[in-house]
Amino acid sequence: MKIYSLRNSTCRFAILASVIASPVMFNPALAAAQDGPVSNAQSAPQQDDKARLDEIIVTAQRITENVQKAAVPIAVVSPDTLRKAGVVSPDNLTRLVPALTIASTGGSSMSLFLRGVGNFTLNSTFDSAIAFNYDNVYIPRTSATTGFFYDLERIEVLKGPQGTLYGRNATGGAINILPVKPKLSETSAFVNGSYGNYNSVTLEGALNLPTGDDGAVRISGNLSTRDGYLTDGTSDQDLKAVRFQIMQEIGPDLTVRLAADYSAIRGRGPGATYLESYQFNGAGYTETPSLLDPSIGLLDPRSQAYRRQFFVVPAGRFLNDLEAKQFINNDHYGVNAEINLRTGAGELTIIPSWRKSEQEANTSTLPFQNYNNTQDEHYSIEARFAGDRVGIFDYTLGGIYYHETQDELYVSNQQTLYAYTVYHLKTESLAAFARITANVTDTFRVVAGGRFTHDRKSSDNSFSDTVVIACTTLPTPCLNAPLFNLVPDASLLGISNLPPQGPGGIVPYIDGNGVPQPNVLIIRSPVTAINNSVKKDSFTWRAGVEFDAGPQSLLYATVETGFRVGGLQPVIGFESFQPEKITAYTIGSKNRFWGNRLQLNVEGFVWKYRDQQIAAVGVDGTGTTNFFVQNVGKSTSYGFEVDAQVAATRTTRIGANIQYLHAEYDRFKYDQAVAGPAAPFVGCPTTLGVNSGGNPVYSIDCSGKPSFNSPRWTFNANISQTIPLGSYQIVASADTQYRSSRWVGYDYISGMKQDSTWQSNAQLQFEPVDSSWFIAAYVRNIEDDRYKVNAVNSASSSLISVTTNAPRTYGVRAGVRF
Repeated sequence: MKIYSLRNSTCRFAILASVIASPVMFNPALAAAQDGPVSNAQSAPQQDDKARLDEIIVTAQRITENVQKAAVPIAVVSPDTLRKAGVVSPDNLTRLVPALTIASTGGSSMSLFLRGVGNFTLNSTFDSAIAFNYDNVYIPRTSATTGFFYDLERIEVLKGPQGTLYGRNATGGAINILPVKPKLSETSAFVNGSYGNYNSVTLEGALNLPTGDDGAVRISGNLSTRDGYLTDGTSDQDLKAVRFQIMQEIGPDLTVRLAADYSAIRGRGPGATYLESYQFNGAGYTETPSLLDPSIGLLDPRSQAYRRQFFVVPAGRFLNDLEAKQFINNDHYGVNAEINLRTGAGELTIIPSWRKSEQEANTSTLPFQNYNNTQDEHYSIEARFAGDRVGIFDYTLGGIYYHETQDELYVSNQQTLYAYTVYHLKTESLAAFARITANVTDTFRVVAGGRFTHDRKSSDNSFSDTVVIACTTLPTPCLNAPLFNLVPDASLLGISNLPPQGPGGIVPYIDGNGVPQPNVLIIRSPVTAINNSVKKDSFTWRAGVEFDAGPQSLLYATVETGFRVGGLQPVIGFESFQPEKITAYTIGSKNRFWGNRLQLNVEGFVWKYRDQQIAAVGVDGTGTTNFFVQNVGKSTSYGFEVDAQVAATRTTRIGANIQYLHAEYDRFKYDQAVAGPAAPFVGCPTTLGVNSGGNPVYSIDCSGKPSFNSPRWTFNANISQTIPLGSYQIVASADTQYRSSRWVGYDYISGMKQDSTWQSNAQLQFEPVDSSWFIAAYVRNIEDDRYKVNAVNSASSSLISVTTNAPRTYGVRAGVRF
């Protein structure tokens, strides 16, 4: 295995030539393989001899409609595709949706990017640019999104701002996770399981039972366990989840559904490896590759020996080993309901919800030790009314109230620096929205929509406390100077004369036994506290036209705006940040030809961002490595996407999806405090100056650089071939994805650039014609390439760590349904 190597290109192009189909907008139900419940996104295979594509029903625009009639850029992933691809968490979606990049960044955190828009890390102080919705309920923290990927009806990925129908911060897009609902008057069940290398075990099932003629209950569950992909046992999986739903038709016009779910995530969590180190040589920086295989985790003895080679300032000594106590201990649970009332004027839908997350994690992927303990609770209620047509007008009206409280303890141990941060945050949001469609003729429509949103974010004594070890004899080292261990409170650092919290101070180091440490100082920064609130009223809108060019051809053009609320953070020099805004222009065409045997969809887009928020590991106003968000300026993204799928024969399905993306920062400037004697190590021009407090800072200008995680070209392809064998059949399927080079780290350091990559997968499935059971063999990441998905620069240690994709995995799957 080798990081970002484009292995045997001839072999890859041979695979590509023989595998021409898309796993995203391609409907896997058309292949005769079916191993879960039939749903709207996945109708039963055709029983006649005609080759044709089936209908996919979505609710992305808060109404039920054929995806080919929905004038929005959308990718739909069916449950069959999810199971075949082994999707059990959001980061697995990257290989299925060309526009999407999701990566685990350590502990429970994930970074989400859609067409180059997103953040490298997410903490309590800010929100994702990609709204994540489960069962029509907004999930604010990506760390709480893992336990939903089972017994699903479909996943919808909306691209671009959702400024009128979605209530929270959807400047880049939205991911809608929709579970299978109870089926009235039906007794049914299914069980699917798999076993693979790395001792991977998955088990998924559901039971649907009627409660009379007008009601039903559905119980679903999921289990997924796996040994770590890395040699230190990290990047493992230990997930258990369960969901209960009950639905009742109370009368001919009223239906009520109640749902509750719980998920538990354990194990060691995501891991990383050392990519390289760097050193200032007087004129610039020299990068030296670590030469460690990407399978060698940071807690492996080989990585620990590598780490001990590096001298760090200001302590004036070599690093210690990372502490081998990485773990995840997360519990997520919630209750929600959906009430649908049919009236004489239209349909009213009310969705109340309550969710809570309790998360504890210790991680080392950055590459330093971090601990967090988080309590997140939120509730919301949404009401919308889809009115019957009045004259030429269709309309949707609605409103939503959202309330979230967050309490988090976050500890960062960089050995020479100890940072202790406490968050007490509250978010309230109230929004009203409307969308009106004027049916000017039978084939031409004009659409207008708007949303008014009032947001308030407040902080109640959130604060950050930082302690630094400093050697007074530099450049002569202090080789015996102590380094910090990870402890839950600064009082446990073993320092008898620690300056008081609040004002801070500088004192000689005296250990817990009262013994002075020669030439070593303890520096405690003044506490940064935030007791404040910010309010923002925003109006976003959408305008568009739609034209039915034929019975199965749609042309559309839209202009839409969106915003992401600003916020507060206890970070010196970056105590607040402003809202992010976007204007998006889209033109598209959706078509079916050849008697429903060929589908061709084309979309062109231009996205313009202002005050764009970027969240990553950086250096704050004191020169301390920290997590925070900045408004970096403006960016422009434009490109096109073409999706095609073909029912070549009754048993052959082929498709392809290609995306071209040009994403660039028009203005990307920020300041970074001086953390040492040299300029910061970044791949952008720097200028030395002073900040408002008179302290030296470097102005960094990355304007003109490509947006992060924005490959210029992305190509997905797959094929499914059914081979009849009397009362049985074999279904052979394969897919591949190509992504051109992209930046996967915040600092534009050369090692943070990932070269172009291929990844291919294949499966062979045997089943009866009625698909009542199946057995299959699979292999994923046939090339066994371990490419970079996230890179982090630790300025305190001059080390860069990376997380990588999963290695080659293989195994068997089986299932039965009743």
